[in-house]
This record gives sequence, structure tokens and C-alpha cells, in this order.
Amino acid sequence: MGFCFLLFLLFTRHISMRKPKLFWISAGAPLLSVILSTLLVFAFKAQNHGISVIGKLQEGLNPPSWNMLHFHDNYLGLVMKTGLVTGIISLTEGIAVGRTFAALKNYQVDGNKEMIAIGVMNIVGSSTSCYITTGAFSRSAVNHNAGCKTAVSNIIMAVTVMVTLLFLMPLFQYTPNVVLGAIIVTAVIGLIDIPAACQIWKIDKFDFVVMLCAFLGVLFISVQEGLAIAVGISIFKILMQVTRPKTVMMGNIPGTDIYRDLHHYKDAAAVPGFVILGIEAPINFVNTTYLKERITRWIEDSESENDGAKKKSGLLKFVILDLSAVSAIDTSGLVLVNPIGEVIEKLQQGDEAKELARPDAMFLTVGEAVTTLLSTIKTNSSAYV
Repeated sequence: MGFCFLLFLLFTRHISMRKPKLFWISAGAPLLSVILSTLLVFAFKAQNHGISVIGKLQEGLNPPSWNMLHFHDNYLGLVMKTGLVTGIISLTEGIAVGRTFAALKNYQVDGNKEMIAIGVMNIVGSSTSCYITTGAFSRSAVNHNAGCKTAVSNIIMAVTVMVTLLFLMPLFQYTPNVVLGAIIVTAVIGLIDIPAACQIWKIDKFDFVVMLCAFLGVLFISVQEGLAIAVGISIFKILMQVTRPKTVMMGNIPGTDIYRDLHHYKDAAAVPGFVILGIEAPINFVNTTYLKERITRWIEDSESENDGAKKKSGLLKFVILDLSAVSAIDTSGLVLVNPIGEVIEKLQQGDEAKELARPDAMFLTVGEAVTTLLSTIKTNSSAYV
């Protein structure tokens, strides 16, 4: 039964996608599936033959529960801990689901408004016997699959739920759970974007792993665990980027004053006598040791390549660090190029202030640094490193 209704829902969805004017077919298919499946179960007493049904449900609206709230008891600490963890999970799920549909529909999601809305509704719900309010993935997916465009759909859904609770609850006693599952599966299938996944694989393999872990975690475990796995892997990636920042060897593009990564720009050429390095992350206590070892390795490799050079101009004379991408710094050294204002302020407050005052210690661009230092070589044979 579940497989047949799943095929029916997918077929109606395909029709609506091929002919947008027939959107009402896909929008009404879930309701028609519920009605037909309920009638079939009732007529053939399928609940006696292994088909799970919703069962008898209590009629009426939720009773008030504000008089049951107590802020003085031995369980208050446990309630606060549970509420904190539950709140974090519901916010994470709600905002993640909101951003997923925002990306599909090309609109922006305000995280602050989402948090305020979820918080206010949970406060109201705690006084009316409601369970935790969140941006549920299943209901959002069903709305999206039905073609809902505005918040009016939520109002209609709320009124429909209220009417159902008051008058229609006995009718759902024989509704099979497999049909509800088929409706959700149909809605979720529409959110799977295979071309986007292939594009992520081409761009960044690590991001593809994060996406795959989130997908499989949500599919086979739960939304909370799937999101937790994806967030954990993403945090690990960020820590790796902070502790091992990217450092590139830069060279001059012939005929210009532009210096770029030698690995990415094949036309760029290294400047004899210079080691020009670009650091693409903040410099702090977490990565200073790695950067020091990395820069030292660049210098040693450059010196080993020039050991057999006969001309003095081929020997290493200067090391230039391009700090354009460095937003913060704890240490400094060598020749600095294009540091931002915050980095300059921190450097000037340290012991290196006198060194920074030298006109040959800091430059606006790499080209300016190379030109100035080359002129220094010509006028002063005692070059420094």
C-alpha cells in the first residue's frame, strides 16, 4: 500500500512539474491519498492484517497547562538542563531547515527572527499543553511540495488542524501510517539536488563529505544526529584551517606589477634573490609554530636551490610576507606587505615598533617592496635577510 501510494504521489508531482498550470493535482494528491487509504483500511479491515494505523485519537483542543508550571521543586535543575539542550536542538533544526528552503526559493532567513518566533511559541505552548515548537522538516517539506508560497499557508494549516481536532478526529482512526510516510518521502525527494551534489564534489571534496554525512545521518538516524555530525565535521575543518593556514609562494606576472601564487598562475615567475610568501589566515598562538616551520622550510628549499649559483644576484637576500589576508596577528617578522589596520596597531604596540618605523620594513604592495629592495641591493652590497 505504501509503495503504491508513493508511486501515485510521485506521478502527480511529475505532472505538475511538466505542466505548471496543473499544480493543483500535486497539491491535492496528499489529501486524496489519505482519504482513499483510510477508506480502503476501513472497508477491508486491513488493520487486522498487519497494516499499522493511527488509531483512536482524543478529540478537542489542548487543555491549558499554565497552572501546572512550577518553579520550585527538586526537579527544577533537571528541567533547566533539559530545556537548554532541547532549545539548542530545536533552534538548530529550525534554522537549518529554514535556510534549506531559503536556498531553494532564493530568499533570506533572519536567524534572530527565527529564534524569537520559536522562543515565543514555546512559551505560549508551555501554557497550552503543546510539545516543543520547531521548524519541522516534514511539515515544511510537505508545504513546499504542495506549492505554498506565503505565510498564509500556515494560517490555513492551523485552522485546518483546529477543525480536525474538534470535529474530524474519529475519521483518522483508520488512516494507515504508511501513507503518511509516503507523503513525507515524496516531499523530501523533491529537496534532493543531485547536480548540486556533483558540483560540490568537483569544488571541494571535504564539503561533499560533510554534505553526505548530514544526508545519511538525517536519513538513517534523525535530524538532530545528522546535523550534529555535519556541524562536528565542519568545526574540525575550521580548526584544521586555523592551525594549518595556507601559505603560498608568490611570483611576478611578467609585464605587470602583480604578484600571485606560483601554483595557480603558470605565467608567474619567482624573483631571483626573493622568497615572497602569502599567508591566508590570521596569525595567532595556534598556528605560529606551524607558520615558523613552514616559512623556514621555504627559505631552506630556496637556499638549497641556489647553492650552486655562481652569481651573487641568485642568492637569497630577502623574505617578504604578504599579509593582505591576515586579519589578526600575534607575532611579526621579516618584511611586511599590506597589513590591515588592526594588524598594524598590534604590531606598533609591541617591541617591533622601532623596526616598523623603518621605511624599508613595510610596503603597500609586493611590487613596491621588490622594487625598493632591489634598489637597496644596487646601492648597498650588505643586504640583510
